[in-house]
Amino acid sequence: MVDLWLKDAKIVPENMIVSLGIEDGKIAALKKIAPKREECINLRESVILPGLIDAHVHFRDPGLTYKEDFRTGTMAAAAGGFTTIIDMPNTRPPTDTAKAFKEKLKIADHKSLVDYGLHAGMGKLKDIKNLFELKPASFKLYTDLLDDTEIEEIFKEIKNLKNDGHKHDSHEPLISLHCEDKETVNSSTLKLKSKGRYKPELYAKARPALAEIIAVSKALKLAEKYDLKIHICHVSTRESLELIGGAKKSDLKVTSEITPHHLLLNSSYLQKCGNFAKTNPPLRDKKDKLEFGSLNDVDIIGTDHAPHTIAEKEQNVWKALPGIPNLDTTLPLLLTQINQRNMTFTDLKRLLCENPARIFNIKNKGFIKGGMDADFVVVDMRKEGIIKPNKFKSKAKYSPFEGFKVKGMPVMTMVGGNVVMEDDYLSKNQGNFIYS
Repeated sequence: MVDLWLKDAKIVPENMIVSLGIEDGKIAALKKIAPKREECINLRESVILPGLIDAHVHFRDPGLTYKEDFRTGTMAAAAGGFTTIIDMPNTRPPTDTAKAFKEKLKIADHKSLVDYGLHAGMGKLKDIKNLFELKPASFKLYTDLLDDTEIEEIFKEIKNLKNDGHKHDSHEPLISLHCEDKETVNSSTLKLKSKGRYKPELYAKARPALAEIIAVSKALKLAEKYDLKIHICHVSTRESLELIGGAKKSDLKVTSEITPHHLLLNSSYLQKCGNFAKTNPPLRDKKDKLEFGSLNDVDIIGTDHAPHTIAEKEQNVWKALPGIPNLDTTLPLLLTQINQRNMTFTDLKRLLCENPARIFNIKNKGFIKGGMDADFVVVDMRKEGIIKPNKFKSKAKYSPFEGFKVKGMPVMTMVGGNVVMEDDYLSKNQGNFIYS
């Protein structure tokens, strides 16, 4: 006897119909036919995917919870088919000490509907060792806020961790980087500001493609020098991805991420949507941006879910805060691309399930096979809709994707064998820390 059967689920890309037995929150059996007289949910040949993993969210909790918190953020995650999230450290206080890290874990434990991990911030070098003991998914660096010397000091300190034999389950320290060169960003922004111009489309020029390319190049050199694993967040330019590809060929331990907005939108949306399309790094013009053809060279899709209030977005371009809320929209947008044959289910599983689990050392997730966590998202590939921010579960009710028509939507999300979302209705659930 198992606790529950998911009957007649379609596994893709094989297009096999199977029944999945769930016991104690794990996948206990995969059979052609579910036994009779046992509790079951009939999926009627709907497509089932491993629960999506988002390694890049900003839940603003603690300190900025008027924009989002762990409850509303994970409601948006569950509604969007995400069963695991990893939260970024730029909260108030930042998650850059053991004390702040433990505090945020308590908050997540109390409020999270889905499973969670945390990235650690970089404050004082002396805090790195204690932070690493708490199992952060990575150490996050914002190169647009740090000088080259400060960045190198951090790499040195993390190398010391590795040399001292600090590992968790053979998980060596990982550095995630927001790559935009501080000097380039500051001088370009200053130049435009001094002309007294305020059009949102200027923002793409204030943080040019060159700023990212320089920062990526420097990060790769440091990764090589210190023999460390690095993960480049929200890659937005073709040239950056080519640099990363070259580094991989030289056996550097580097991985890359793209966001849905850098993939699906270009800098013209700054004109169309104003600051609702403002984000860091900015949307790129057609000659620099990445297209679907580049997905084979990208390791993961991260939403970079970065909520703000409408008022914060409606200030002038230099004051408006950067960031786009994406958890509610990412899966419908990508399923639409699968329906339009721009990408495949194999791509989706690799970018949003398998690789995030591998890169961030998340055991028992990312695959549908015996012994793995019973985390799933069931999708209806024929269901159509229109993106309406006022319907988001996130507190952020805006999106540059507003009005986009979608075909293919999540209809059920399960975390550890519990249904947390069904047909847009959310159930209570208690998410768990993924590294405990």
